[in-house]
Amino acid sequence: VLGAVFLAFTGGEALYADMGHFGARPIRLAWLFIALPGLVLNYFGQGALVLRDPAAVDNPFFRLFPSWAVVPMVVLAAMATVIASQAVISGAFSLTAQAMRMGYLPRMRIVQTSSDAIGQVYVPAMNWMLMAGVLLLVLGFRSSSALSAAYGIAVSITMVTTTLLAGIVAWRLWHWNRWAVAVAVLLFAVIDLTFVVANSLKIAEGGWLTLAVAAFALLIFTTWFKGRRLGLAVQARHRVPLAPFIESLALDMPHRVRGTAVFLAPDAHLVPHALLHNLEHNQVLHEQVFILAMHGVDTPRVHARERIEAEPMGHGIWAVTVRYGFMEQPDVPEFVRVLAYQKGLAVESMTTSYFTSRAAIGRHRLPGMNPLRLALFGWLQRNAGRASDYFQLPDNRLVEMGQRV
Repeated sequence: VLGAVFLAFTGGEALYADMGHFGARPIRLAWLFIALPGLVLNYFGQGALVLRDPAAVDNPFFRLFPSWAVVPMVVLAAMATVIASQAVISGAFSLTAQAMRMGYLPRMRIVQTSSDAIGQVYVPAMNWMLMAGVLLLVLGFRSSSALSAAYGIAVSITMVTTTLLAGIVAWRLWHWNRWAVAVAVLLFAVIDLTFVVANSLKIAEGGWLTLAVAAFALLIFTTWFKGRRLGLAVQARHRVPLAPFIESLALDMPHRVRGTAVFLAPDAHLVPHALLHNLEHNQVLHEQVFILAMHGVDTPRVHARERIEAEPMGHGIWAVTVRYGFMEQPDVPEFVRVLAYQKGLAVESMTTSYFTSRAAIGRHRLPGMNPLRLALFGWLQRNAGRASDYFQLPDNRLVEMGQRV
């Protein structure tokens, strides 16, 4: 019974799935003054109809209306479905972009759809995956009632996860009293876990799909995060510290050419491979060089005063660290323009070149990963988007170099 009752308010999850685009206050107002009164009236009306006419239990919503109003209500229901689906789709785009910036997913193309709202993004790859998933679900389950088991499991587990994360935020970030947090979390967790247990009886009826999708997503997240961390560690063993490298340059300075070169690197105080390869093959160095490290942080946004740290290393070479939040779109040319303004440097966009390197890590060069996860990481790496697209580097000013470690 609890599993069936639970479906009555699972739609509330869609209400705040897109909260990042609207904020908490509009969501609260929409729930209290629009959604809640409408749902209460609707459910009471259906209940009254079934009490008066038990035969209407097969479809009480549409039986509430006279025959001439059925078609308009079908149109209204379809519009409501599209609106609710759009909230979930937009939320999926935002979560995907945030997971990429936090290092849990490989890079994908992100399209900024609004000049005012930073969180309004479109991820084409995720859009296609959602479409394929929805089509497979429709063909596999064939009716919303058959899909209710998978939906109930998904929402009930989401509620438990939300409760636990809210407790962590209240304790670690809001600095609430730990006992108050524990009581609040326990109160909501008892309610949430009751529904999880009730819905767990439906795992065999379709709830297994939710668990399978969640397990697959977790596998992707952990494989990419661990593989990327191990890969960076392997590359770091082959990197040269920047300070002694500049000292060695002073003893035999290469030919300097006009303009500015921006070399992307994981660490601004280590020499990027693209710079070493450029010196080896072209034997030139630009008159102004930025070793630029882009660091995503676990906050939504970074204040302008804390975003850029630049240290002059001598001979026109700068070690630059840029921080950006998971709700921000990294734009390297814009960061370079701000840096030049802050430091009073002459940087012209048409004489600025951007250098990146694309590393291909050998199959046996990541100790600590089993062969299956290593193969999955290799596939993710081969299909990841280019760093130049992610950081919005202009193609006509870009030099990309390959690297195998």
